[in-house]
Amino acid sequence: MANFTYTARNASGELTSGSLEATDASSVAQILLGRKFTPIDIKEAKVSAGKSLNVSFFTPNIQLEDLVIFSRQMFSLTKSGIPIIRSVKGLAETSNSERMTMILNDVCDQLERGRTLSSAMHRHNKVFGQLFVSIVHVGENTGRLDEAFLQLSDYMEREQETRKQIKAATRYPTFVILAVVAALVIMNIYVIPVFANMFSSFGAELPLMTRILLATSDFFITKWPHLLVGIALGIFLVRHYINTPRGRFKWDRAKLRLPIVGSIFERTLLSRFARSFSMMLRSGVPLTSALNLVADAVSNVFMADRILQMRKNIEKGESLSRVAGSSKMFTPLVLQMISVGEETGRVDELLGEAAEFYEREVDYDLKSLTSKIEPILIMIVAAMVLVLALGIFTPMWNMMGAIQG
Repeated sequence: MANFTYTARNASGELTSGSLEATDASSVAQILLGRKFTPIDIKEAKVSAGKSLNVSFFTPNIQLEDLVIFSRQMFSLTKSGIPIIRSVKGLAETSNSERMTMILNDVCDQLERGRTLSSAMHRHNKVFGQLFVSIVHVGENTGRLDEAFLQLSDYMEREQETRKQIKAATRYPTFVILAVVAALVIMNIYVIPVFANMFSSFGAELPLMTRILLATSDFFITKWPHLLVGIALGIFLVRHYINTPRGRFKWDRAKLRLPIVGSIFERTLLSRFARSFSMMLRSGVPLTSALNLVADAVSNVFMADRILQMRKNIEKGESLSRVAGSSKMFTPLVLQMISVGEETGRVDELLGEAAEFYEREVDYDLKSLTSKIEPILIMIVAAMVLVLALGIFTPMWNMMGAIQG
């Protein structure tokens, strides 16, 4: 939950202002309208960072695995009926992460001051994201905090498994590409100069490919500071552009259109959308608020823009199945599942099945990713060998032919 400041007019037209705690600005507007206020301006209030963490810069950050363990432990403790303050304090004492220990100590301190668990966690929103805090808040209000932590742990475990599969699938191609780059550097710095000295002693005219190789090698040896500066500058400019709103939007859209891996990225995001949306609806979060939170959960600006457009269309009175179809994000099978779920009142269950459908597809694609990339890697290595053969051995063959003739 976040704090929002608002300016509104009451029934008599007088200006009034104040603050409310809600999941998003849309929820604040609904609360104000329910109180017969006309909202004019709603802004999220800046939240203090809480107690500063006196940890070293080199202290490892909190990983997804730490949050999975925390959620699992909180589920067991809350289900057993142990008080929240005692549970959080106990986990702070037994945590293996120094950073996590300090955050949980601050959460415990806020609980002792009378704040709710969700608002105490929101002070550390870089660790406990908006989705995490909202599920905890719903669990508090419904008296099912143990189920909220169980849902969060299941969700994050699936996310963790997907990340492990992606790392495993990209490990081999990454190693091959690094090996090719290292081989090119070694060839240009140590091998080609030896042949360059030999060719210059003959004084013969060299083929075009050989001249290109010699020029490339000379550039590597004499201009390497410029090369390093250029690479560093290029990386900096690209990262700076990606960090801008426009750059992030274009990059997130481009990732979904990449050959071979683009479809995997897209299905991964769709499974994350369906899983988190199902979890939010099962927890009792309103439909429009759930879409807002899910837009943040997918971690893709382009996909988030489509999800927010779905929310706007729902606010206009359209059905979920209709806006899902107009978004052009889903397969016909998933659209049919959403439509049936809307008719039967089981949207959360069928969205969970849709998430499993996408997860199975992603799992299959990741297992076959290496076999798809291998031919491309072989072609790259073959092209490199061909260029070296034409550039180095062709002039040697020509010279041997001239000597024999």
